[in-house]
Amino acid sequence: MTDLTSDPPSPAGLSYASGVGDLPLLGDTIGANLARAVELYGEREALVDIPSGRRWTYAEFGRSVEEVALGLMAKGVAKGDRVGIWAVNCPEWVLLQYATARIGAIMVNINPAYRVHELRYVLQQAGISVLVSSTEHKTSDYRRMVEQVRSASPALRDVIYIGDRTWDMLVRAGADVAPGRLAEREARIGCDDAVNIQYTSGTTGFPKGATLSHHSILNNGFFVGETVRYTAEDRICVPVPFYHCFGMVMGNLAATTHGACVVIPAPPSMPSPPSRPSNGSAAPRCTACPPCSSPSWPCRTSPPSTSARCAPGSWPDRPARWR
Repeated sequence: MTDLTSDPPSPAGLSYASGVGDLPLLGDTIGANLARAVELYGEREALVDIPSGRRWTYAEFGRSVEEVALGLMAKGVAKGDRVGIWAVNCPEWVLLQYATARIGAIMVNINPAYRVHELRYVLQQAGISVLVSSTEHKTSDYRRMVEQVRSASPALRDVIYIGDRTWDMLVRAGADVAPGRLAEREARIGCDDAVNIQYTSGTTGFPKGATLSHHSILNNGFFVGETVRYTAEDRICVPVPFYHCFGMVMGNLAATTHGACVVIPAPPSMPSPPSRPSNGSAAPRCTACPPCSSPSWPCRTSPPSTSARCAPGSWPDRPARWR
């Protein structure tokens, strides 16, 4: 029997490691880091969406991000405002991720599987003022669900639907905002400012919002990319959800901090990606996946289409590479 009166055992050691690393932490904001990538890798591909066949070079991606950023400013989104994203993986998700970072807004990730009561809770608890949403997902009618909770969400003043005229109106609205205003906004953003809120699963109660900074998630993505040795030659297949750190940080930010290309494969409703994008151009030959833990996810496609790097499960001393 344990003696409850005895002194507790000494701790085994620190729960974290500290010391001087080989690389310093990045001191950038996400917007500044993206601007550097656009300058260095402008003609290289930044984003490829397999289902729609849409593709962006870094120069094109930077311009599209700026259009969305200016559109949000035209909608009155201020520094520190919460902008929700409720959608499965799609290019607009990625554009919004970087656009909100550029204007100092805080993007709130919303699980696409949420039901009405969960959506209501997050909208209220985070104080979301603008919601960007898909119109539907599987059997969920997002428009109907949003209308059910809108009157109970006092902070929510605008809803923008991806693939709808409201998204087009958002992009066009930015034309009325002087680009100089965006530069002024960015000058007031620091790397320690909040940029993202992600919610816990809610297994033991209501989900809890974790607020993350530019410094936190940018360095997380950068050092994941360094660990698996990403370069501008890499094309990274990101099949995992963007709404979690796995997709938006270990996928998107790990890629853009190294000038690599993010490839969005088939959406969850499709059993497998098409062999060619819908525009007829050649399918991208991916070289890597974000580090994953499920043995059911292949680390590479059949040769010779790719040489892939990934690190399933716990990290090895040196990441494996397959050719």
